Amino acid sequence: MFFLKTGTQRVRIASVLSENEKKIVDKASQELWRRRPDFIAPGGNAFGQRERALCLRDYGWYLRLITYGVLAGDKDPIESIGLIGVREMYNSLGVPVPGMVESIRCLKEATLALLDDEDVQEAAPYFDYIIQAMS
Repeated sequence: MFFLKTGTQRVRIASVLSENEKKIVDKASQELWRRRPDFIAPGGNAFGQRERALCLRDYGWYLRLITYGVLAGDKDPIESIGLIGVREMYNSLGVPVPGMVESIRCLKEATLALLDDEDVQEAAPYFDYIIQAMS
């Protein structure tokens, strides 16, 4: 019954996330580069056009993953689609996992700024779930 009661809200949140994906990713990445300029400095994991584009692609992917979780009203899609093996993958690619955690925090902040208080309460735990799983 709870799932049905929150359906309209979950669809509304998912719409905000999908309609504002570029804006959210841009704002989050700017904040991440401000906090961690070493990532885009020579030798950083996001130094260069190609590397930066790959980071932005990942940010968009995580935002869509959160959107799936919100729509489902469950964290299972996040776990099964996006978190199994994520630490190992980033470690094997030489991507610092703490940097990815920080990027998810920036995505969370950029996203929640677009939502009202009630929708923030619904959406925030999905970001927190990813942050916790990567930490």
